Amino acid sequence: MILDEIIKRTKADLEIREKEYTVDWLGKSLAFNARAPREVYAHLKSSEEDKYKIIAEVKKASPSKGVIREDFDPLSIAQGYENGGANALSILTEPHFFQGDIEYLSGIRRYVSIPLLRKDFIISKYQIVESMVYGADFILLIAKALGRKELKELLDYTRHLGMEALVEIHDKTDLTKAIFAGADIIGINHRNLETFEMDMELSYKLIPLIPNNKIIVAESGIYEHGQLEDLNKAGVDTFLVGESLMRQDDVETALKTLKYGQV
Repeated sequence: MILDEIIKRTKADLEIREKEYTVDWLGKSLAFNARAPREVYAHLKSSEEDKYKIIAEVKKASPSKGVIREDFDPLSIAQGYENGGANALSILTEPHFFQGDIEYLSGIRRYVSIPLLRKDFIISKYQIVESMVYGADFILLIAKALGRKELKELLDYTRHLGMEALVEIHDKTDLTKAIFAGADIIGINHRNLETFEMDMELSYKLIPLIPNNKIIVAESGIYEHGQLEDLNKAGVDTFLVGESLMRQDDVETALKTLKYGQV
């Protein structure tokens, strides 16, 4: 299964990185990091003034689709998204299956004012410290990739450092883990990480089971304004959108059309 392959490769990479830069070394480097994590809740909670919140994704490739965008300029894309009305940015940093790079975080952080999500397969406290060093404001924790206690420990540690986490779920079992961990931002991924099949009804199935006062994020398969309207009525605050935007020549205009229905 692809998720198992990614986690295995992530663990191998971590062994190398932890020898090169220890977690203590990373921790000490934070003393020289003037970029405190930015608050994310207000950027992601739906409001009457800004009903359809968007986390726009900077992503070159994926395991299921291969290279999505050949002319990939992360900073230009990020700035286009911000100009187009994005409320936050998702930065792919996984190098092997998504062709991401953690350096994209620090490069983009200098030039945009909205929060940055480090989207990767985070399985250790080392990666959380690393995320903060490189300028992430919140991180992705995938319930499917973590045990119940493990998820809670990583979420607690993220908050200890002053960041927040988007906890991604794919079914009721994942949701149980997320609730146990105390997740406040819950992402429902319509794409099955093992088969890559899409279930666009998943949000409608799981939202009634989510406690009140959580920020709900719909992920994958979002490409038109009508979906935002329907899912928002069902309780979705925020939409994480990557592939459909990354395939457009003008990401700024594409994002405006998605968010507002027309330019």
